[in-house]
Amino acid sequence: MATPKQPVTVPTDASVDDFLAAVPDDRRRADAQRLCALLGDITGEPPVMWGPSIVGFGSYRYTYENGRTGDWPLVGFSPRKQQLVVYLVGGFEERYPSVLARLGPHKTGKGCLYLKRLDDIDESALRELVDRTVRVHKGVDRASQG
Repeated sequence: MATPKQPVTVPTDASVDDFLAAVPDDRRRADAQRLCALLGDITGEPPVMWGPSIVGFGSYRYTYENGRTGDWPLVGFSPRKQQLVVYLVGGFEERYPSVLARLGPHKTGKGCLYLKRLDDIDESALRELVDRTVRVHKGVDRASQG
């Protein structure tokens, strides 16, 4: 019988500060540090490394339809080479189209928000998306639309 695969993206003891300091591009590093502070402010949670490249805040337990469960950050981000990836609630594009319309330049994909630069977006719209994501993951805002 095969051994069940262990998840790679779990909380670690790695230093968030060291991870962010190692981001090679100056602008991306500054944006990542700013985003880290912003997400910490919104969530009230400390940043924790999840796996080798995701900075997460808080956690929640999810269950798939097939019964498989796991843990994931309430919200998180990763400073990738081409953009910042912000991990939000799945389906946020359909849930919050009016907020996304205010956000500014971005791309989306399955629970991910892709941003080139923080200076190019509306920070209040980003704060709203993060706050709503946290509320949904905590079970406070299941049916929110708008």
